[in-house]
Amino acid sequence: MSTITTQDGTQIYYKDWGSKDAQPIVFHHGWPLSSDDWDNQMLFFLAQGHRVIAHDRRGHGRSSQTDTGNEMDTYAADVIALAGALDLKNAVHIGHSTGGGEVARYVARAEPGRVAKAVLLGAVPPMMMRSDSNPAGLPPELFDGFRTSLMANRAEFYREIAAGPFYGFNREGTKVSQGLIDNWSRQGLMGGAKAQYDCIAAFSATDFTEDLRAIDLPVLVMHGTDDQLVPFANHAPRAIELLKNGTLKTYEGLSHGMAATHPGVINADMLAFVRS
Repeated sequence: MSTITTQDGTQIYYKDWGSKDAQPIVFHHGWPLSSDDWDNQMLFFLAQGHRVIAHDRRGHGRSSQTDTGNEMDTYAADVIALAGALDLKNAVHIGHSTGGGEVARYVARAEPGRVAKAVLLGAVPPMMMRSDSNPAGLPPELFDGFRTSLMANRAEFYREIAAGPFYGFNREGTKVSQGLIDNWSRQGLMGGAKAQYDCIAAFSATDFTEDLRAIDLPVLVMHGTDDQLVPFANHAPRAIELLKNGTLKTYEGLSHGMAATHPGVINADMLAFVRS
């Protein structure tokens, strides 16, 4: 099993497939999942001749079940350590949901030459939770409810998310995939409850405004209009306003989990952006 060890002793698990001479594509997963959520995309980009890398965020998947450092600054520092250990250069970083926040914070701080482009897919920037600076955000009580549900019955809470709003399986007429539901729950339950509890604050209350403003590399923002977890209007258009070199790709009626429900569409658009 491939891991790096960070300065605080945390072991970060990662996958690294393909020629080390090829352009790296680095995938950042959402909460409370793991690098396994990107299996389709990793196989796709590997077949296109890229080197593909994905890690399990600290506290998630096969990485250490940390009780500290479960916040965006440390997540970004872990990516800096991974990029250094693997000597990644000219990489494209692709982040979904919470992983999009991680990408924004990392890219804004990355060493020159490490990053070529970024993709934010159903991503949490600029900010999720309502605040004085984000009056259109979601109410804090919603995320308090997430924490309460996680504590009460994490397995049932995760099943409900996957079977409902994540993939849009609660919409009438949607074809339900039990495999996606089971795989989502499996990934979530691999990780540590404490780290995933803390991560709710990391993805909901972190303000990425200055990170987006600091990024001058090309960024593709991809978002479904029926994203029930990271609402389109509160995120994609606002992210584009803050980015110096952003492109918005909108997917009518698609859900938060559109990379899994419509991989052919999403993969083709990401590949076109990578090669542009």
